[in-house]
Amino acid sequence: MSKFNDEQFTKSINIPNPLYQSLRGRYFVGQTETIRLEKGRNAWGGLLNPFHSDVDLFVNAFTITNHSNQPIVAEIWFNPIPPGEPIISDLVTPANTTLSPLPKPKVKIAFEELIKGFPKKGVNAFKRIVPPQSTLTSDEDGKFIFPPGGSFIIFLTTQSNKTIDSEVAFGWFEKNSGHENNFIEHSIKK
Repeated sequence: MSKFNDEQFTKSINIPNPLYQSLRGRYFVGQTETIRLEKGRNAWGGLLNPFHSDVDLFVNAFTITNHSNQPIVAEIWFNPIPPGEPIISDLVTPANTTLSPLPKPKVKIAFEELIKGFPKKGVNAFKRIVPPQSTLTSDEDGKFIFPPGGSFIIFLTTQSNKTIDSEVAFGWFEKNSGHENNFIEHSIKK
């Protein structure tokens, strides 16, 4: 006879945060259309959190695809004003497609191509080099957080005189603004 009785134990499981957010209908994925750049004419793709969205944006993952035989420099910017007139991508979906009706993100994927100039304001937080004929992937686990009016922009440049095709893709989740901050403040006061 076993010394352990099943009634003595509570079963618990841990699931990754992106799966949890997806189950709740708050995780979204999408990409820009193909965007072009060349020497002196840049491109960008990013997540724009509208001023009146009432959600905080949590960047979970991003990818940058380089279809050319030349490297691309990817500058990651927090809260800049990017050059050009943003084009909103419709290549976006909730990660959980079992829900009905399907949730719609408040955050937008935007992009621009073959533009002169660089982002203004904001912070160029870090850079990456995207090798030729490759996709650079970065998992951030939701640690980059942007309030309404904030943005996460990937700005692409090259020294190639030939036009380069690329795409930028994102995975992110959204939570009501202030929810996370209230939790943090409550935890600190204890």
